[in-house]
Amino acid sequence: MSNDISYDDVVVATIDVLKRAETTLSEDVIEALRKARDSESSPVAKEQLEAILKNIDIAKRNEIPICQDTGILIFFVEMGRELNINFNLESAISEGVRKATRSIPLRPNAVDPLTRSNSGDNTGDGIPDIKYSFSDGKKLKITVAPKGAGSENMSTIKMLNPTETSQIRNFILETVLKAGGKPCPPIVVGVGIGGSFDKAARLAKASLLEEMTEMDEFESSILNDINSLGIGPMGLGGNTTALAVHVKKAHCHTASLPVAVNIQCWANRHASATLGGDE
Repeated sequence: MSNDISYDDVVVATIDVLKRAETTLSEDVIEALRKARDSESSPVAKEQLEAILKNIDIAKRNEIPICQDTGILIFFVEMGRELNINFNLESAISEGVRKATRSIPLRPNAVDPLTRSNSGDNTGDGIPDIKYSFSDGKKLKITVAPKGAGSENMSTIKMLNPTETSQIRNFILETVLKAGGKPCPPIVVGVGIGGSFDKAARLAKASLLEEMTEMDEFESSILNDINSLGIGPMGLGGNTTALAVHVKKAHCHTASLPVAVNIQCWANRHASATLGGDE
């Protein structure tokens, strides 16, 4: 079986997705921010949203990061089952991260958890964080979702009792209320329900990649409840505390009910590149 994807291809693709994710936002996120600005009744909130939109435009025009916190780097890699790769994929992605850190540039954010020593290039033990999934065919899809500390620090998980399904909504609302303006609202709220302790957290983070407007009745009702809290853009009050709520579920043990809430700031950054394909 031939190999159509090289080490250098992955390095270049990694740099590309990082450049796009850090300097631009997808149109669905921008449109959600525009709608929030247009519907806001608070003049202060409207000004904050207008400033955010101007920031996005300046970053795109000048090809500079949207935020000074360029985040910890989370990758979602989807591999075709028929894909043949004869090199170290993680090494190629890490090399792309190191080069992108210098060229974009990105703030070096990766530190040893105990010594706080900075690697200087956004790589280190277990970082970048790479999550794998598999699909049919020969394609390799690389998605990056940079995650800033302001929002990540407000995320949480709770092991509810199996009888406490009615408490899931309250837990989400309490998490957002406690976060207040710290995660730079308007936020996007990712929720993982079920699985195991770590599975729920992974579901919550992956849900942040969903299209902003694609919400079911449960998600929309939680979004309405969050926006009734009045926290508003940057915590200064208003109708828009969150832009979207996305929930992913997994079957769990009969004796447990894990629930994770992963908060994302208004800069819901992510970008993808696809390499290879079927002949």
